[in-house]
Amino acid sequence: MDVFAKVSSGDYSSKGSTVIKTVEMHTGGEPTRIIIHGYPTLEGRTLLEKRSYARSQFDEIRQRLMREPRGHREMYGAILVAETEKTRSGEADIGVLFCHNEGYSTMCGHATIALGRFLIDTEDEEVFPRRKQVHFDEAQGEYRLGLHAPCGVVEVKVPGVRKGDRVMSDPKREVKFTSVRTFAATTNLVVEVPKELRWKELREADKAAVKVDVAYGGAFYVVVQEEELGFARIREEVDLKRLDAATAVVKRLVSGRKEVFRGHGLESDLEYLYGVIVVDEGEGEVGLGGLEGRVGICFFADQQIDRSPTGSGVSARVALARAKGLLREGERVRFDSLLSARAGGAGGSFVGSAAPDGRVVVEGRAFYTGASAFVVEDAFSRGGFLL
Repeated sequence: MDVFAKVSSGDYSSKGSTVIKTVEMHTGGEPTRIIIHGYPTLEGRTLLEKRSYARSQFDEIRQRLMREPRGHREMYGAILVAETEKTRSGEADIGVLFCHNEGYSTMCGHATIALGRFLIDTEDEEVFPRRKQVHFDEAQGEYRLGLHAPCGVVEVKVPGVRKGDRVMSDPKREVKFTSVRTFAATTNLVVEVPKELRWKELREADKAAVKVDVAYGGAFYVVVQEEELGFARIREEVDLKRLDAATAVVKRLVSGRKEVFRGHGLESDLEYLYGVIVVDEGEGEVGLGGLEGRVGICFFADQQIDRSPTGSGVSARVALARAKGLLREGERVRFDSLLSARAGGAGGSFVGSAAPDGRVVVEGRAFYTGASAFVVEDAFSRGGFLL
Protein backbone atom coordinates (compact mmCIF):
# COMPACT_ATOMS: atom_id res chain seq x y z
CA MET A 1 0.00 0.00 0.00
CA ASP A 2 1.53 3.33 -1.04
CA VAL A 3 1.65 6.49 1.07
CA PHE A 4 -1.39 8.11 -0.59
CA ALA A 5 -3.51 5.07 0.19
CA LYS A 6 -2.19 4.94 3.75
CA VAL A 7 -2.98 8.61 4.34
CA SER A 8 -6.44 8.18 2.84
CA SER A 9 -7.19 5.16 5.00
CA GLY A 10 -6.15 6.91 8.21
CA ASP A 11 -2.85 5.15 8.89
CA TYR A 12 -1.24 8.52 9.63
CA SER A 13 -4.11 9.94 11.71
CA SER A 14 -3.59 10.66 15.38
CA LYS A 15 -5.86 9.01 17.92
CA GLY A 16 -9.33 10.56 18.03
CA SER A 17 -9.13 12.21 14.61
CA THR A 18 -10.95 11.20 11.44
CA VAL A 19 -9.87 11.31 7.81
CA ILE A 20 -11.89 13.98 6.04
CA LYS A 21 -12.30 13.50 2.30
CA THR A 22 -13.19 16.28 -0.08
CA VAL A 23 -13.80 17.06 -3.72
CA GLU A 24 -12.15 20.27 -4.89
CA MET A 25 -13.72 22.61 -7.45
CA HIS A 26 -13.45 26.20 -8.61
CA THR A 27 -15.93 28.66 -10.03
CA GLY A 28 -14.35 31.65 -11.74
CA GLY A 29 -11.17 30.90 -9.80
CA GLU A 30 -12.88 30.82 -6.40
CA PRO A 31 -12.40 27.45 -4.63
CA THR A 32 -15.07 25.22 -3.19
CA ARG A 33 -13.90 22.39 -0.93
CA ILE A 34 -16.85 19.98 -0.77
CA ILE A 35 -16.72 17.69 2.28
CA ILE A 36 -17.93 14.23 1.30
CA HIS A 37 -16.68 12.00 4.13
CA GLY A 38 -15.66 12.28 7.76
CA TYR A 39 -17.75 15.23 8.97
CA PRO A 40 -19.78 14.39 12.12
CA THR A 41 -23.57 14.26 12.21
CA LEU A 42 -25.12 17.63 13.03
CA GLU A 43 -27.85 17.86 15.61
CA GLY A 44 -30.82 20.19 15.22
CA ARG A 45 -34.29 20.26 13.74
CA THR A 46 -33.67 23.01 11.19
CA LEU A 47 -30.71 23.85 8.98
CA LEU A 48 -30.06 27.02 10.97
CA GLU A 49 -30.00 24.96 14.17
CA LYS A 50 -27.51 22.60 12.53
CA ARG A 51 -25.45 25.62 11.49
CA SER A 52 -25.38 26.80 15.08
CA TYR A 53 -24.39 23.30 16.23
CA ALA A 54 -21.56 23.17 13.69
CA ARG A 55 -20.28 26.49 14.98
CA SER A 56 -20.42 25.52 18.64
CA GLN A 57 -19.30 21.88 18.46
CA PHE A 58 -17.25 21.28 15.31
CA ASP A 59 -15.70 24.61 14.41
CA GLU A 60 -12.22 23.12 14.75
CA ILE A 61 -12.96 21.09 11.62
CA ARG A 62 -13.84 24.22 9.68
CA GLN A 63 -10.64 25.87 10.89
CA ARG A 64 -8.61 22.77 10.01
CA LEU A 65 -9.89 22.65 6.43
CA MET A 66 -10.08 26.37 5.68
CA ARG A 67 -6.80 27.48 7.28
CA GLU A 68 -3.17 26.67 6.64
CA PRO A 69 -1.49 24.23 6.23
CA ARG A 70 -4.44 22.42 4.56
CA GLY A 71 -6.10 25.55 3.24
CA HIS A 72 -5.41 29.27 3.16
CA ARG A 73 -6.99 32.61 4.04
CA GLU A 74 -9.09 32.63 0.86
CA MET A 75 -10.38 29.03 1.07
CA TYR A 76 -14.09 28.28 0.90
CA GLY A 77 -15.97 25.13 1.86
CA ALA A 78 -19.30 23.33 1.65
CA ILE A 79 -20.67 20.89 4.24
CA LEU A 80 -23.43 18.72 2.80
CA VAL A 81 -26.44 18.16 5.07
CA ALA A 82 -28.60 15.25 3.94
CA GLU A 83 -31.61 15.94 6.17
CA THR A 84 -33.21 19.35 6.85
CA GLU A 85 -36.73 20.58 7.42
CA LYS A 86 -36.92 21.40 3.69
CA THR A 87 -35.81 17.95 2.53
CA ARG A 88 -38.37 16.38 4.86
CA SER A 89 -41.13 18.56 3.40
CA GLY A 90 -40.07 17.77 -0.16
CA GLU A 91 -39.06 21.37 -0.96
CA ALA A 92 -35.36 20.51 -1.30
CA ASP A 93 -33.24 17.53 -2.29
CA ILE A 94 -30.29 18.25 0.02
CA GLY A 95 -29.02 20.93 2.38
CA VAL A 96 -25.66 22.68 2.65
CA LEU A 97 -23.70 24.80 5.07
CA PHE A 98 -21.13 27.18 3.60
CA CYS A 99 -17.92 28.00 5.45
CA HIS A 100 -14.93 30.33 5.08
CA ASN A 101 -12.03 31.87 7.00
CA GLU A 102 -14.30 33.45 9.62
CA GLY A 103 -17.25 31.13 10.04
CA TYR A 104 -20.41 30.14 8.20
CA SER A 105 -22.22 32.17 5.54
CA THR A 106 -25.91 32.27 4.70
CA MET A 107 -25.57 31.88 0.93
CA CYS A 108 -22.87 31.33 -1.66
CA GLY A 109 -23.45 31.51 -5.39
CA HIS A 110 -20.11 30.24 -6.64
CA ALA A 111 -20.33 27.19 -4.36
CA THR A 112 -23.93 26.58 -5.45
CA ILE A 113 -22.77 26.44 -9.06
CA ALA A 114 -20.01 23.98 -8.13
CA LEU A 115 -22.37 21.88 -6.01
CA GLY A 116 -24.82 21.69 -8.89
CA ARG A 117 -22.30 19.82 -10.98
CA PHE A 118 -21.01 17.65 -8.14
CA LEU A 119 -24.43 16.59 -6.90
CA ILE A 120 -25.43 15.46 -10.39
CA ASP A 121 -22.16 13.61 -10.99
CA THR A 122 -22.02 11.71 -7.71
CA GLU A 123 -23.48 8.23 -7.49
CA ASP A 124 -22.74 7.89 -3.78
CA GLU A 125 -26.07 7.77 -1.95
CA GLU A 126 -24.31 8.17 1.38
CA VAL A 127 -23.22 11.59 0.16
CA PHE A 128 -26.51 12.42 -1.60
CA PRO A 129 -29.29 10.07 -0.39
CA ARG A 130 -31.92 11.57 -2.73
CA ARG A 131 -29.75 11.46 -5.86
CA LYS A 132 -32.05 9.00 -7.65
CA GLN A 133 -34.98 11.38 -7.15
CA VAL A 134 -33.30 13.99 -9.35
CA HIS A 135 -34.14 13.19 -12.97
CA PHE A 136 -32.76 14.38 -16.28
CA ASP A 137 -35.14 16.44 -18.44
CA GLU A 138 -34.38 15.24 -21.95
CA ALA A 139 -36.31 18.07 -23.60
CA GLN A 140 -34.46 20.79 -21.71
CA GLY A 141 -31.17 18.92 -21.51
CA GLU A 142 -30.82 19.60 -17.79
CA TYR A 143 -31.35 18.40 -14.24
CA ARG A 144 -33.21 20.42 -11.62
CA LEU A 145 -32.53 20.13 -7.93
CA GLY A 146 -33.49 22.03 -4.80
CA LEU A 147 -30.57 23.09 -2.62
CA HIS A 148 -31.43 24.17 0.91
CA ALA A 149 -29.00 26.92 1.92
CA PRO A 150 -29.25 28.75 5.26
CA CYS A 151 -31.07 31.61 3.49
CA GLY A 152 -33.67 29.28 1.96
CA VAL A 153 -34.22 26.91 -0.96
CA VAL A 154 -32.35 27.69 -4.18
CA GLU A 155 -33.39 26.03 -7.43
CA VAL A 156 -30.39 24.80 -9.42
CA LYS A 157 -30.45 23.82 -13.09
CA VAL A 158 -27.51 21.72 -14.23
CA PRO A 159 -26.91 21.02 -17.94
CA GLY A 160 -26.29 17.38 -18.77
CA VAL A 161 -24.43 15.46 -21.45
CA ARG A 162 -24.73 11.74 -22.19
CA LYS A 163 -21.69 9.55 -21.60
CA GLY A 164 -22.63 5.97 -22.36
CA ASP A 165 -25.60 5.00 -20.22
CA ARG A 166 -25.08 7.93 -17.82
CA VAL A 167 -25.87 11.61 -18.05
CA MET A 168 -23.12 13.67 -16.50
CA SER A 169 -22.96 17.40 -15.87
CA ASP A 170 -21.81 19.36 -18.91
CA PRO A 171 -18.80 21.57 -18.11
CA LYS A 172 -19.21 23.45 -21.40
CA ARG A 173 -22.54 24.97 -20.40
CA GLU A 174 -23.56 27.21 -17.51
CA VAL A 175 -25.17 26.00 -14.32
CA LYS A 176 -28.04 28.31 -13.38
CA PHE A 177 -29.53 28.95 -9.98
CA THR A 178 -32.56 30.97 -8.97
CA SER A 179 -31.99 32.89 -5.77
CA VAL A 180 -34.20 33.37 -2.77
CA ARG A 181 -36.12 36.65 -2.57
CA THR A 182 -33.77 39.60 -3.04
CA PHE A 183 -34.24 43.26 -2.23
CA ALA A 184 -32.59 46.63 -1.72
CA ALA A 185 -32.36 47.20 2.03
CA THR A 186 -31.40 50.86 1.70
CA THR A 187 -30.02 53.14 -1.00
CA ASN A 188 -27.81 56.22 -0.85
CA LEU A 189 -26.95 55.61 2.78
CA VAL A 190 -24.49 58.25 3.96
CA VAL A 191 -21.81 56.79 6.23
CA GLU A 192 -19.80 59.28 8.24
CA VAL A 193 -16.20 58.17 8.68
CA PRO A 194 -14.52 59.34 11.91
CA LYS A 195 -11.29 61.21 11.30
CA GLU A 196 -9.13 58.53 12.89
CA LEU A 197 -10.60 55.85 10.58
CA ARG A 198 -10.23 57.72 7.28
CA TRP A 199 -7.98 55.93 4.86
CA LYS A 200 -5.38 57.66 2.67
CA GLU A 201 -7.51 57.90 -0.48
CA LEU A 202 -10.48 59.34 1.40
CA ARG A 203 -8.30 61.99 3.01
CA GLU A 204 -6.77 62.90 -0.33
CA ALA A 205 -10.26 63.32 -1.78
CA ASP A 206 -11.05 65.63 1.17
CA LYS A 207 -14.07 63.53 2.10
CA ALA A 208 -15.49 62.71 5.51
CA ALA A 209 -18.30 60.39 4.41
CA VAL A 210 -19.16 57.81 1.78
CA LYS A 211 -22.47 57.00 0.14
CA VAL A 212 -23.38 53.33 -0.18
CA ASP A 213 -26.25 51.01 -1.01
CA VAL A 214 -27.13 47.86 0.93
CA ALA A 215 -28.87 44.92 -0.74
CA TYR A 216 -29.75 41.32 0.05
CA GLY A 217 -29.08 38.41 -2.29
CA GLY A 218 -29.21 35.61 0.26
CA ALA A 219 -26.67 37.59 2.28
CA PHE A 220 -26.36 41.32 2.90
CA TYR A 221 -23.84 43.34 0.92
CA VAL A 222 -22.73 46.94 0.85
CA VAL A 223 -22.40 48.01 -2.79
CA VAL A 224 -20.24 51.10 -3.19
CA GLN A 225 -18.82 52.83 -6.24
CA GLU A 226 -15.06 53.06 -6.48
CA GLU A 227 -14.93 56.86 -6.51
CA GLU A 228 -16.89 57.05 -3.26
CA LEU A 229 -13.91 55.41 -1.58
CA GLY A 230 -11.41 57.61 -3.38
CA PHE A 231 -10.33 55.00 -5.94
CA ALA A 232 -10.55 55.06 -9.72
CA ARG A 233 -10.58 52.51 -12.54
CA ILE A 234 -10.42 49.39 -10.40
CA ARG A 235 -10.99 47.39 -13.59
CA GLU A 236 -7.51 48.29 -14.82
CA GLU A 237 -5.35 48.62 -11.73
CA VAL A 238 -5.95 48.78 -8.01
CA ASP A 239 -3.92 48.39 -4.83
CA LEU A 240 -5.84 45.57 -3.18
CA LYS A 241 -4.21 46.15 0.20
CA ARG A 242 -5.39 49.77 0.19
CA LEU A 243 -8.87 48.75 -0.97
CA ASP A 244 -8.91 46.07 1.74
CA ALA A 245 -8.23 48.71 4.39
CA ALA A 246 -10.97 51.00 3.07
CA THR A 247 -13.64 48.30 2.81
CA ALA A 248 -12.82 46.99 6.29
CA VAL A 249 -13.67 50.41 7.72
CA VAL A 250 -16.88 50.64 5.69
CA LYS A 251 -17.94 47.17 6.82
CA ARG A 252 -17.26 48.02 10.45
CA LEU A 253 -19.30 51.23 10.28
CA VAL A 254 -22.26 49.84 8.33
CA SER A 255 -22.38 46.68 10.46
CA GLY A 256 -23.17 48.93 13.40
CA ARG A 257 -26.33 50.18 11.69
CA LYS A 258 -28.43 47.24 12.86
CA GLU A 259 -31.68 48.83 11.68
CA VAL A 260 -30.56 48.38 8.07
CA PHE A 261 -30.67 44.58 8.38
CA ARG A 262 -33.83 44.20 10.42
CA GLY A 263 -37.49 44.35 9.47
CA HIS A 264 -37.21 42.41 6.22
CA GLY A 265 -38.92 39.22 7.36
CA LEU A 266 -35.67 37.27 7.76
CA GLU A 267 -34.47 34.97 10.53
CA SER A 268 -32.29 36.83 13.02
CA ASP A 269 -29.35 34.59 12.06
CA LEU A 270 -29.38 36.23 8.62
CA GLU A 271 -29.49 39.84 9.79
CA TYR A 272 -25.87 40.88 9.45
CA LEU A 273 -23.50 42.36 6.89
CA TYR A 274 -21.52 39.71 5.04
CA GLY A 275 -19.49 41.65 2.51
CA VAL A 276 -18.59 44.86 0.73
CA ILE A 277 -18.56 44.97 -3.07
CA VAL A 278 -16.66 47.80 -4.73
CA VAL A 279 -18.04 48.43 -8.22
CA ASP A 280 -16.74 50.49 -11.10
CA GLU A 281 -17.94 53.96 -11.93
CA GLY A 282 -21.58 54.47 -12.81
CA GLU A 283 -23.14 51.30 -11.41
CA GLY A 284 -26.20 52.27 -9.44
CA GLU A 285 -26.61 55.46 -11.49
CA VAL A 286 -26.95 54.06 -15.00
CA GLY A 287 -27.94 50.68 -16.40
CA LEU A 288 -25.78 47.67 -15.70
CA GLY A 289 -24.42 47.53 -19.24
CA GLY A 290 -25.90 44.31 -20.54
CA LEU A 291 -23.35 41.72 -21.59
CA GLU A 292 -20.47 44.19 -21.80
CA GLY A 293 -19.72 43.43 -18.18
CA ARG A 294 -19.62 45.20 -14.82
CA VAL A 295 -16.64 44.73 -12.52
CA GLY A 296 -16.99 44.19 -8.78
CA ILE A 297 -14.42 43.34 -6.11
CA CYS A 298 -16.00 41.59 -3.14
CA PHE A 299 -14.45 41.53 0.32
CA PHE A 300 -16.40 39.11 2.51
CA ALA A 301 -16.15 37.35 5.89
CA ASP A 302 -12.79 38.32 7.41
CA GLN A 303 -11.80 40.33 4.32
CA GLN A 304 -11.52 37.38 1.96
CA ILE A 305 -11.33 38.53 -1.66
CA ASP A 306 -13.69 36.62 -3.92
CA ARG A 307 -11.95 35.40 -7.07
CA SER A 308 -15.34 34.94 -8.73
CA PRO A 309 -17.93 37.67 -9.44
CA THR A 310 -19.77 36.57 -6.24
CA GLY A 311 -23.05 34.84 -7.04
CA SER A 312 -25.09 36.11 -4.10
CA GLY A 313 -23.50 39.52 -4.69
CA VAL A 314 -24.74 39.41 -8.27
CA SER A 315 -28.21 38.70 -6.88
CA ALA A 316 -27.91 41.73 -4.59
CA ARG A 317 -26.67 44.00 -7.40
CA VAL A 318 -29.51 42.94 -9.70
CA ALA A 319 -31.95 43.65 -6.86
CA LEU A 320 -30.47 47.14 -6.48
CA ALA A 321 -30.68 47.88 -10.19
CA ARG A 322 -34.29 46.68 -10.23
CA ALA A 323 -35.16 48.86 -7.22
CA LYS A 324 -33.62 51.88 -8.92
CA GLY A 325 -35.41 51.24 -12.21
CA LEU A 326 -32.13 50.61 -14.02
CA LEU A 327 -32.77 47.07 -15.22
CA ARG A 328 -34.94 46.29 -18.21
CA GLU A 329 -37.29 43.33 -18.02
CA GLY A 330 -35.51 40.23 -19.27
CA GLU A 331 -32.14 41.98 -19.52
CA ARG A 332 -29.17 39.67 -18.98
CA VAL A 333 -26.13 41.31 -17.42
CA ARG A 334 -22.54 40.09 -17.34
CA PHE A 335 -20.69 40.49 -14.06
CA ASP A 336 -16.91 40.27 -13.82
CA SER A 337 -14.35 39.83 -11.08
CA LEU A 338 -10.84 41.18 -11.51
CA LEU A 339 -9.90 37.77 -12.90
CA SER A 340 -12.72 37.35 -15.40
CA ALA A 341 -12.30 40.95 -16.62
CA ARG A 342 -8.79 40.13 -17.83
CA ALA A 343 -8.16 39.05 -21.40
CA GLY A 344 -9.00 35.39 -21.71
CA GLY A 345 -10.89 35.29 -18.43
CA ALA A 346 -14.44 35.53 -19.77
CA GLY A 347 -15.16 31.92 -18.78
CA GLY A 348 -15.09 33.05 -15.16
CA SER A 349 -17.78 35.69 -15.53
CA PHE A 350 -21.36 35.33 -14.27
CA VAL A 351 -24.59 36.43 -15.91
CA GLY A 352 -27.47 37.72 -13.81
CA SER A 353 -31.07 38.54 -14.68
CA ALA A 354 -34.24 39.44 -12.81
CA ALA A 355 -36.79 36.69 -12.18
CA PRO A 356 -40.38 36.87 -10.85
CA ASP A 357 -41.12 37.44 -7.15
CA GLY A 358 -37.97 39.39 -6.48
CA ARG A 359 -35.67 36.52 -7.37
CA VAL A 360 -32.57 36.54 -9.56
CA VAL A 361 -31.15 33.96 -11.97
CA VAL A 362 -27.36 33.63 -11.88
CA GLU A 363 -25.40 31.66 -14.48
CA GLY A 364 -21.80 30.43 -14.29
CA ARG A 365 -19.48 27.49 -14.82
CA ALA A 366 -17.54 25.40 -12.30
CA PHE A 367 -14.75 22.89 -12.77
CA TYR A 368 -13.11 20.04 -10.85
CA THR A 369 -9.58 20.61 -9.60
CA GLY A 370 -8.93 17.54 -7.47
CA ALA A 371 -9.85 15.30 -4.55
CA SER A 372 -8.21 15.23 -1.14
CA ALA A 373 -7.94 13.24 2.07
CA PHE A 374 -7.03 15.34 5.12
CA VAL A 375 -5.60 13.90 8.31
CA VAL A 376 -4.23 15.12 11.63
CA GLU A 377 -0.89 13.58 12.54
CA ASP A 378 0.36 16.36 14.86
CA ALA A 379 -1.20 18.64 17.47
CA PHE A 380 0.42 21.77 16.00
CA SER A 381 -1.58 21.70 12.76
CA ARG A 382 -4.80 20.27 14.21
CA GLY A 383 -6.82 23.48 14.20
CA GLY A 384 -4.92 25.21 11.44
CA PHE A 385 -3.63 28.76 11.52
CA LEU A 386 -3.56 32.03 9.57
CA LEU A 387 -0.67 34.43 9.24
